[in-house]
Amino acid sequence: MNSNERLNDTSQVIVIGAGLAGLSCAFELVEKGISVTVLEAAPQVGGRTANWNEDGMDVESGFHKFIGYYVALPELLQRAGIELDKIVHWEKTTQICHPEAQGIFGLDPLKAPLKTIAGALGNNDLLSPMDKASLLPFFAAGFKDYVAHPEKLDQIPIRDYAFEHGVTIDALERLIEPLSSGIFFLPVEQYSTYAFFGLFAPALPRPQLVRIGAFEGGMTDVMTGPLAQAIEQRGGKVMTNAPVEQLIVQNERVHGVQLQDGTTLHAEQIVVAVNIGQAKRLIGQAFGDHEGFADLMKLEIMPYVTVQFEAKEKLAHADHTLFGPGTQLGSFSEQSRTTFKRDTGRTSIILVDPDELIDLPDEDIWAKAHTSLQQIGLDGANTMTDYRVIRSPDSFYRLSTGNEQHRPRQTTPIPGLFLAGDYTRQPLLATMEGATISGQRAARALLKAQKEKVR
Repeated sequence: MNSNERLNDTSQVIVIGAGLAGLSCAFELVEKGISVTVLEAAPQVGGRTANWNEDGMDVESGFHKFIGYYVALPELLQRAGIELDKIVHWEKTTQICHPEAQGIFGLDPLKAPLKTIAGALGNNDLLSPMDKASLLPFFAAGFKDYVAHPEKLDQIPIRDYAFEHGVTIDALERLIEPLSSGIFFLPVEQYSTYAFFGLFAPALPRPQLVRIGAFEGGMTDVMTGPLAQAIEQRGGKVMTNAPVEQLIVQNERVHGVQLQDGTTLHAEQIVVAVNIGQAKRLIGQAFGDHEGFADLMKLEIMPYVTVQFEAKEKLAHADHTLFGPGTQLGSFSEQSRTTFKRDTGRTSIILVDPDELIDLPDEDIWAKAHTSLQQIGLDGANTMTDYRVIRSPDSFYRLSTGNEQHRPRQTTPIPGLFLAGDYTRQPLLATMEGATISGQRAARALLKAQKEKVR
């Protein structure tokens, strides 16, 4: 539903934001027969898991991959009638491209165990046997401390923790950096050790599911759009082009929202499911001095910057995930065979050090990405025909040291007000799975509050 089709009735619940957190929350509520309206500021649903056309070029909100050990998100999609194997192509390999050496690693221990083992034992030009040996005590200690001393682990940058446990410089730069900066943008001297191990700890009980999937189409097209349709089929409403200006508050209680065009919508309960920057703005306007939101206001945000380009030639021989340690490239992938199907090339890149890039002109950002691709010998970028820079100053909470303690819960001290988003407390950090879990937890908290109110 577009915002031009205004609501005249009073909704029982308003969910602000149609990203995965908001959609997963809304789906749980409509499944329980709750009247729900989802308000999305953008023209399309999806939030950080969205695609759209940007001035004639198909783009995505950021470079995303589906991780095989996710549980909540696949289960949600199944309940919504979305078949995972029809929207995800499972990659068999990943590639680390350092300016001085490269390595290809198997990614599917269940279906391609020999390739996975060969990748770990081989690639000696990238990582020597001594480099690999130095990683064993590091990972053993890290997962142990993740369980026993999580608060302490969050105070240590991953670079310092690695050196403390004897990791070689090459192993740090060529493996740990891709698994930290390559996924969440921050340099290793800032990246929280807790965040590093927190991303991989859920895979320990299910090592056979450590695999990566590329989307078979844009994420709005194949995942979040169908999820929004499933919500509407169950009686909910999803409104795009409906940016919320502020919460309506009376007597320390929320009663609805005001949209930017002045329209007011009323609800008994509200879930703020926008990104961390927008959540801090909405909550800060209404309850900025409230002690109960002190942690939320202390939680640091960070930007992200991506470059997405089309070219006459494909950048890589396969649509698999690549990492570029030692360059401006975090993680990236050719997508012309999967997400953006075409005969020519199509690539998305997440760039590291976004703090240094966020305010640069597009042409300077493209130049840095192009230079980095040349450094690792990927010359397909020389045939670039069009590019877009997709960026946001405040979509992620900062996974640097000391921030874990400030992640808020889904419940708030304000009656009828709940939070959902991967920045809220849940075990999967800033991931699609984390967003899904946060939305489901917000829905459960809201349903519990409704039951207690009836009593």
